[in-house]
Amino acid sequence: MLSVHTCPLAMLGGKETGGMNVYVRDLSRELGRRGIVVDCFTRSQNPNLPSISTKLGPNGRVIHLPAGPEALYDKNLIADHLPEFTQGVLDFARREGLHYDVIHSHYWLSGLAARNLARAWNAPILHMFHTLGQMKNSVAASPQEWETERRIRGEEEVMAIADRLVAATPLERAQMVWLYGADPAKIDVVPCGVNLDLFAPIPQDEAKQVLGLPPERCIILFVGRIEPLKGIDTLLRAIALLAPEMPCWRDELSVVIIGGAPGAGIDQANAELARLERLRAELGIEDLVTFQGAQDQDTLVYYYSAAEMTVMPSHYESFGMVALESMACGTPVVASRVGGLAFNVQDGRTGFLIPSGDAEMLASRLRLLLKDRELREKLSRQSREWAGRYGWPVIADQMLELYEQALPLARPAMRAHLGRA
Repeated sequence: MLSVHTCPLAMLGGKETGGMNVYVRDLSRELGRRGIVVDCFTRSQNPNLPSISTKLGPNGRVIHLPAGPEALYDKNLIADHLPEFTQGVLDFARREGLHYDVIHSHYWLSGLAARNLARAWNAPILHMFHTLGQMKNSVAASPQEWETERRIRGEEEVMAIADRLVAATPLERAQMVWLYGADPAKIDVVPCGVNLDLFAPIPQDEAKQVLGLPPERCIILFVGRIEPLKGIDTLLRAIALLAPEMPCWRDELSVVIIGGAPGAGIDQANAELARLERLRAELGIEDLVTFQGAQDQDTLVYYYSAAEMTVMPSHYESFGMVALESMACGTPVVASRVGGLAFNVQDGRTGFLIPSGDAEMLASRLRLLLKDRELREKLSRQSREWAGRYGWPVIADQMLELYEQALPLARPAMRAHLGRA
């Protein structure tokens, strides 16, 4: 596994940590449980951390390699240090006497790093982008949010050199073809998964007690990175529309925003948090909305279970793993009808879909769910059923099929091993 710019073990909610970290970590763990040895290589961001971590569980390791400054670093500049990273991987494998059979790379930087590794090992590259620069640019509200031309060219190159491309939804597959000219014959659609052992319903009163929340409090939850793409300002405007309708909501309603942390991460993320805090004050909803910073997943399950609903007002999501986590806990999702959210949130069955940026429509859906307990309970049951289809064992089965198909015919022993896994 290659995850150059972000470590799969990193705390979630920061500028560069989110669904991709969860994907790499949980897929690696599931493969390890099946007896397949997985080494995940990532760039070292802290020289004080062990260079090798076994926190992925049986048969899994995370290897931190120097590539540029061992600190938080602009991901767009990491491309300058890919030769150093790639050489580090080759040196590590040589010292340990290892030959990798499959390279599964994540994000465009890792795809470029995979190129020389594939040549050295005669191993196939399977690549997953997780987000596409062209799509992010299509919804960017300002030039500061644009992805670089270097990224766009890098994505085009990875689509050309990878043996197989993995799209999380049929729409993402189509976007690769439409926007980048990718060969549709080598793109497979495999959705993201969810850890059903961790993300499972907890009685709401119990979850609130663990979090120190009053039992009568109605929680509206947001989980994700603090960045303009996530549309958190739309949620704040929707709450401002609802607040005057029922003054008692000032005592009964809390909007909890999980993600990021003041003073941590990259300047752009802190600037967005400051912008949202100013907007909260301008809208007069400071008593309703709290920013709780990043939380680990063991804590997130309590927030999902305590909430009446999870809101994802994003302008773009390639898949939206937060939606699956929430639904697995039995919490309906109100989301923008964009990208992967349009596929994994069933409108009227597991939650509601709204137009991106439409605060009035979002407010109407929040109002409906807050007032109709029976509807919330119905959507909760259906959400759990739907999320049950996306457990990691199911997704790993599909990925193993792709690994097997990508392996050269000259490697029959490994093909047989994957077939038995």
